[in-house]
Amino acid sequence: MRAVIASGAGGPEVLSVGELPDPTPGPGEVVLDVAATAVNRADLLQRRGLYSPPPGTSDVIGLECSGVVSAVGPGVEDWAVGVEDWAVGDEACALLAGGGYAERVAVPAGQLMPVPEGVSLVEAAALPEVACTVWSNVFMVAGLRPGERFLVHGGAGGIGTMAIQLATALSARVYATAGSAEKLRTCVELGADVAINYREEDFVAVLREAGGADVILDNMGAKYLGRNVDALATEGRLVIIGMQGGTKGELDIGKLLRKRGAVIATSLRTRPPEEKAAICASVVEHVWPLVADGVVRPVVHTMLPLDEVAEAHRLMADSGHVGKIVLTVG
Repeated sequence: MRAVIASGAGGPEVLSVGELPDPTPGPGEVVLDVAATAVNRADLLQRRGLYSPPPGTSDVIGLECSGVVSAVGPGVEDWAVGVEDWAVGDEACALLAGGGYAERVAVPAGQLMPVPEGVSLVEAAALPEVACTVWSNVFMVAGLRPGERFLVHGGAGGIGTMAIQLATALSARVYATAGSAEKLRTCVELGADVAINYREEDFVAVLREAGGADVILDNMGAKYLGRNVDALATEGRLVIIGMQGGTKGELDIGKLLRKRGAVIATSLRTRPPEEKAAICASVVEHVWPLVADGVVRPVVHTMLPLDEVAEAHRLMADSGHVGKIVLTVG
């Protein structure tokens, strides 16, 4: 099969398309012939040698994909999500621990989801990582409720565009940060009640005036840690899913105690397959109907062929995109 190969740790130039052996399905796995995959911030870290795949998983970059089932291993029927069973020829999208930048990938069946109604097979590649990340963190972990105030940083990115739509659909009051007029407009168009230009405005002041954020979804880590705690409401929940602003910060425990607040850090990629299967099942139950109804949609900035993977990584690194960057494969 054709797959993206990294010649070593480094910039986008280390990526090229070569040939690797075809995968075969193990117990509880299926093989997908990949139609498309999508670029995530974690992919750039892996390319730079800063984010190794979990032991036993593919070294090929790529945390999500869509495609057609081409082989089924034994025991798959025990893990089918949203379907009676998986069979050769079925269209699906998948949450991966790795391997998406390739023509074929082996996937634990519990991480395989049907393509939502109304979404093309290629567009579906832009859904698994963001839908599973947002649903698991904002709703399953932080328990965002209707009427609560929700703040998401990077509202125009892949995670942000999904978070705004889901929180809006479930009747939260949504605040989003972004760094340009175009991105701020996108946040509002997707349903954000308040879009905050982080280059010119203090999100802490905005949230304090509103009464504080009940839930914050943060991809910055250390850089925003203290300010995020300042922005929390009483009994607010801060969920950290990224480290773009560093890994070590100072936390005022006294302030957190006075607010009876919670700081939660999570990672999706390293969870065991059973936990990922539970998240995927919850996404199919709760999120896919919203997608089918057109209330939530994949936001795709651009589609590039797999051979232009280096350019896709440059676009992601420049942070000028809105929504997802998709690589077409099949």
